Amino acid sequence: MTAFFERTLLVILLFAVVFSALAQGVVEAWSVAVFEALGILSLLGLAAKLIAQKSLTLKLPPLALPVLALLLVGLVQGLAVSDSVGEMHSLSRNVEATRRAVLMLFCLTVFLLVAINLLVSRTRLYGVVNFLVGYGVALAMFSLVQFFTWNGRFYWFKPNLNGASPFGPFVSHNHFSGYMEMLIPLALALAWAEGRKLEARLFYGFAALVMSTAAVASLSRGGMVSLAAAIAFMGFCKIMLRMKRRARRHAPLTLQPRAVTWIKGLALSVAILLALGLGVLWVGPDRLVGRLTGGAVLGATNQEETFYTSRGWIWKDTWAMIKANPVLGVGLGGFATAYPQYSHSDGALIVGQAHNDYLQVLADAGLTGGLLALWFLALIFRELLRGLKARDPLLAALTLGSGAGVFAILVHSLFDFNLQLPSNTLLFFLLVALLSQTVEQVRRYEDTSTNSSAGQTLFAALGVGKALMRETR
Repeated sequence: MTAFFERTLLVILLFAVVFSALAQGVVEAWSVAVFEALGILSLLGLAAKLIAQKSLTLKLPPLALPVLALLLVGLVQGLAVSDSVGEMHSLSRNVEATRRAVLMLFCLTVFLLVAINLLVSRTRLYGVVNFLVGYGVALAMFSLVQFFTWNGRFYWFKPNLNGASPFGPFVSHNHFSGYMEMLIPLALALAWAEGRKLEARLFYGFAALVMSTAAVASLSRGGMVSLAAAIAFMGFCKIMLRMKRRARRHAPLTLQPRAVTWIKGLALSVAILLALGLGVLWVGPDRLVGRLTGGAVLGATNQEETFYTSRGWIWKDTWAMIKANPVLGVGLGGFATAYPQYSHSDGALIVGQAHNDYLQVLADAGLTGGLLALWFLALIFRELLRGLKARDPLLAALTLGSGAGVFAILVHSLFDFNLQLPSNTLLFFLLVALLSQTVEQVRRYEDTSTNSSAGQTLFAALGVGKALMRETR
């Protein structure tokens, strides 16, 4: 019975991942309702699983604690009391918006806990990663087809009413790029993993190339920077780990393994560059150069987009908001309501996000939210460092892939608001769960290996002792 609930929960979780992306990131009322219903259903399924296994033990790793604390902050912000004249007072500038944000964060937290409690084996971790890689390829190919046959409508029938810059199922090309850059490192890490068969390397390499091409075709500057940062991060981790292992063995690498390693790395790097070059040719070099130098993108109405006109002035106004509300912010989801008060414009322009997730956290939850975010990031990188030491090549690859995907979206969060979108936050949380549970598998593997070595040493010592006693007699 427990296995049935686990399989059902896993299906719901993966369906939520796919649905949230195909539903344009979950930005419309109907998709929000479906997404939250899936979250509540997952909570009921998790409760049923605990009852079926006759145990109320729930995995709650340290990584989940900052998220739960932020949820508690949102609950406090959403409280409203009335004074003697009947006027309502709250820490939030928009109580209803805060309560909606808290409900969404609650559902996302449920998905995080479900993922953590389901990904409890090496096989299941590998299976989920394979699903994500295959799904990423399918989404990238669909998005490329839609891009080259674009008729002004999503899925060729739903109008693009707001005149945004779409790509794939997402209203914003930045959000599509942010989604892809979390999936690409998973494929890259498995293509780089030691001990993989040639067929597997080719599959994962092809998957990374297709997704990279789609990410480039989206013409997201932040996405290109983040993807490059993720690949550089992966290369740096591989080099540092290799140097550390070499120093630990106190022996230089032989010429043949070193040559093979460099050839493999060079071949994969060349393949990635060729795929990115092909994407540039398909899109058109002039459009890409224009985008990188500040030109307009597909669907944009302005003739020229500079840094300040696109984001800088919003950051300046957001900083004024943060200074005015330093402790608990304006409330989760209250940014759009509070923004006109701190804007240097006439207040007529509606700005819903800070276009920087770090500033958004400080604006919504003040220094309290900022400290929780720092705590969360510190725990992520601590787990990453632990997991990269794995002796098992597969676990090391899963650690590197999920950690680099998290790193990529954290870099992109400096320029955009990917983590304000439920679809991208859900995928981010799933990568965090993959990282956490992979490290848990590493701990078990190393503990078993250590105990086995210690046992062998003990038995050997006992054997020597018995031999000495016989000789003495």
